[in-house]
Amino acid sequence: MSMAPQELENSASKYAGEAIKCDSQGARGMAITNYQKAIDSLMKLMQLYPRSKLNPIYKERTASYQKRIKLLRESAPIEPAVDPSASPAEQKSNLAEHQAKNDFEDLIMKEKPNISWTEVIGLDDAKNALRESIVYPSKRQDLFPLGWPRGMLLYGPPGCGKTILAAATASEIDGYFINVDAASMMSKWLGEAEKNVSKLFSMARGYAEKEGKPVILFVDEVDSLLGSRNSEVGGEVRVKNQFLTEMDGVNGKGKDLKLYVIGATNKPWSLDWPFLRRFQKRIYVNLPTVEARHNLFSLYTDPLKKEPSLKIPLLAKLFEGYSASDIKDVCQAAQLRVVHEMFNSPEYREPTGEGGDGGGQDGGGEPAQQPRDVAIADFRNIMTRRKPSVSHEMLRAYYQWSENFKAL
Repeated sequence: MSMAPQELENSASKYAGEAIKCDSQGARGMAITNYQKAIDSLMKLMQLYPRSKLNPIYKERTASYQKRIKLLRESAPIEPAVDPSASPAEQKSNLAEHQAKNDFEDLIMKEKPNISWTEVIGLDDAKNALRESIVYPSKRQDLFPLGWPRGMLLYGPPGCGKTILAAATASEIDGYFINVDAASMMSKWLGEAEKNVSKLFSMARGYAEKEGKPVILFVDEVDSLLGSRNSEVGGEVRVKNQFLTEMDGVNGKGKDLKLYVIGATNKPWSLDWPFLRRFQKRIYVNLPTVEARHNLFSLYTDPLKKEPSLKIPLLAKLFEGYSASDIKDVCQAAQLRVVHEMFNSPEYREPTGEGGDGGGQDGGGEPAQQPRDVAIADFRNIMTRRKPSVSHEMLRAYYQWSENFKAL
């Protein structure tokens, strides 16, 4: 059975985190193995959903992990040319700066995300908050004499659209979208962790200042970088302090600087209060409403052949509590169910002739057999075997946290 998109994303994140941990401890073999497992999960995700608008983000991360594997396997990496007249200390500093620049340049999405607001179904509160903070100031800065929020936290259950919200926001502005997961900022191969944070913000400010364009710095799984820990080591404390300093610089200095920091987390309660204050907008990305579920089912069942008795409003009602990625998985499962039934039917025959694989008849060949139409019974069957990925306990935790800290 194939894994759901959210499962694959979580799997890739888990393997990447383990790889970085092994990498930092000098366990090269285990690091390479886990980097490759992270790559495999992302590749499978892109193969299963080739039309996903998030694939450019997955490709960037895959390329980043592949680059690290290559460096780990090379016993004597080829280093860039250095100035022979420079002192050994200067040469070492120049090499480190060159490597850091290349690594951070890899984090920038070279192409603007091809995702529009219309493709983000539901989530009106979140869309409005992001428009007010990023899109409107980028179009009419003169309307904001008091400034505008620069730090935004997207939190909520997995699979509800936090990453796609950030990407859609970036597609609305003429600027840059810098996408980085928090684990990469902690990785030794990008340099010392606190320096990584400084360099990343410096790079983002550079693009915003030199070109005068908006820059969105999207930090996924920000809780792994800024979350509370029972036993912190000195490096983790320094990273947190550096991030606080950088956020203060974004929020307090450069009134006209169009640099935004969007953090995403499934565990907002893990974040320390000093960091919450730096995110002026704290936006709950909730499960889809019945109207949003209606639109999601309409979107994902549109390519399928359906029985006339299959009513979208009924599906939207039946699958209450399912996330957006859950609903996509359910529709895919319905398609797989009828295809599986066709292939295992005693009457099934392989198509023959040149036109057999296309469903039509060409050159006298036998036309390809087609599966039956998808019915409401298929969805009811799936519902008995596929439960929502978000439990009631999780929802209660999000609701309670929102009551205390939500800020739209």
